[in-house]
Formats: sequence, C-alpha cells, structure tokens
Amino acid sequence: MTNPNPLRKFDITAQQIDRVVTVFYARIRSHPTLGPVFANHVSDWPEHEAKIAGFWRNAILREGSYNGNPMRVHVSRPDIKAEHFPLWLDLFHEVLHQELSDPIASQWSALANRIGEGFRTGIVSMRQKPDDVPSLF
Repeated sequence: MTNPNPLRKFDITAQQIDRVVTVFYARIRSHPTLGPVFANHVSDWPEHEAKIAGFWRNAILREGSYNGNPMRVHVSRPDIKAEHFPLWLDLFHEVLHQELSDPIASQWSALANRIGEGFRTGIVSMRQKPDDVPSLF
C-alpha cells in the first residue's frame, strides 16, 4: 500500500497508535520488573498514555502532537536503568506484532529500537562521572 501522507514514516492510523499504547501500558503495569518502575512515576495512566501516544503520533505521523524532552525525563529518574530498555523493547515488540500487521509492526519496531537505544545510551552517558572511562554497552 502506498503511503498517502509522504510525511508519515509508514502507513498507520492515529487510532492504531493509540491502541498499541493502551495495550502496551496494560502489560507494563503487570510486568514484574518494569511495572514497579513505572508505578513510581505514573499516577495518572490515561494522561501518561495520551502523552506517549502523542509522542508516537508525532514520531510516525508528524502530527506535532508531543511537547516534551523524554531524554531529560528518563535521565532524571535514577530508578530507570539502562538494563530496563531491552525489557521495554521486548514487551513493546510483542504488542506491536499482536496488534498490527507484520509490515507495520516491523517498521514501528525498527523505529522503537532506534529510539530505545538512544535512550539507553543517553542514560549511560549522561550518568557517568566525568573521569570515568566511557561505557559502550
């Protein structure tokens, strides 16, 4: 299928993005490792889900529906660790492939991998002491 909006990263609807976010955060809340981390910071789940859906709609659909600095938010919370991102991505990929067709799920997965790796690397880099040897993993 041809992408009807050339600004979009791939062909998906805002409703599909919202659905993925809702299903994903339902799974996050019951995840044994990630659930408690999120619970420390999220008190209003519908508000959080709306904000994150806006992030993804902006990243994929170019809606301009997100205003924030997610790197700063993640770095400023010491209980969010670099090792959480592979867990987050694994769960996110599961939801994508459950909720979307394989081509769309794969495209979104690739984008999520790039963003997740950027967050993970940023957390490691920004939290290290100035004199520490850089960590590449």
